[in-house]
Amino acid sequence: MESGKAKVLVILLVIIIIGAGGILGYKIIKDRENTESATDVQMADSSSKKTVQIFKGNDRPIAVMIDNHSDAWPQAGLQDAYMVYEIIVEGGETRLMALFKGANVEKIGPVRSARHYFIDYAMENDAIYTHFGQSPQAQSDLKKFNINDINGIAEDGTTFWRVKDKASPHNAVTSTEKLLASAKNKKYNTTSTDKSVLNYTTDEVNLEEGQEAISVTIPHSDRQIVKYVYDETNKTYKRYARNKQQVDWTTGNAITTKNIIITFCDNYTLSDSENKGRQGLKNIGTFDGYYITNGKAIKIKCIKNARNEKTIYQDLNGNVINVNDGNTFVNICPINSKVVLEGLEETNS
Repeated sequence: MESGKAKVLVILLVIIIIGAGGILGYKIIKDRENTESATDVQMADSSSKKTVQIFKGNDRPIAVMIDNHSDAWPQAGLQDAYMVYEIIVEGGETRLMALFKGANVEKIGPVRSARHYFIDYAMENDAIYTHFGQSPQAQSDLKKFNINDINGIAEDGTTFWRVKDKASPHNAVTSTEKLLASAKNKKYNTTSTDKSVLNYTTDEVNLEEGQEAISVTIPHSDRQIVKYVYDETNKTYKRYARNKQQVDWTTGNAITTKNIIITFCDNYTLSDSENKGRQGLKNIGTFDGYYITNGKAIKIKCIKNARNEKTIYQDLNGNVINVNDGNTFVNICPINSKVVLEGLEETNS
């Protein structure tokens, strides 16, 4: 009798063990399925996220001073730059500073001499500063701020070369490959983890509340008047200067930009022994400006607290603006510059 009870107990115990094992196995399988499902969702979410293309990787930016005299046109490399700064220099001319990051550009130029206030914008981008000669003020500031610079006049003759289809001094050119070789030879850091000055986003910025800006005219001076005209098909602006469309020296294609930033701040004539009319720039403080993209413009504040600090671009509510993933021209012009923004109806009238 007791033997029979023992057998029943054993059978019940086996049934319980098998049942418990089945439940445990089912739980393990479901947990694995849930984990795999969650991983698949994460991978799908990850793959659906876009990565900013205009400013990526750890390559250190390289800033190059570009001649903007009419005898220097067309220029090479501007379309490959992620940012281009345009600021007044002597004689009512402007000069450009093009910034390259991780780009392979075979011809950049014509390269011209440094002006001290451009150094501010090289510093805020953590860029290696490239120029062909310098003003006395720039020479002093290059030392003062311990700038990693590449000066064409001091190079060995391989980093820069002269071309025959332009006359001196508008014919010195270089390349990113040559500049990187020079930077490495000088033991400069060629990588950087600094964040971009601009808050780029892959979500399209359309400035719905902005005013129309199909045509943008920026008088830097009586001599240098810049105009941007919106191309709705490509959602970029074509650049003009002195009523002439700007094209690339190498390709002949139109120079275009996705974004335009305008900053109003005063320039003034320096009093120095050379008496060449060189300029200074009052660029420390808070200044009015515009952000322009996709045919619209909004008013912004441009805040620069120190020469070696990044400029902060805010909307009028104090929020840092989002900028479309694409190249940007930053036009720094006099406070009294009569910038004109026109809509579609105005441009067609």
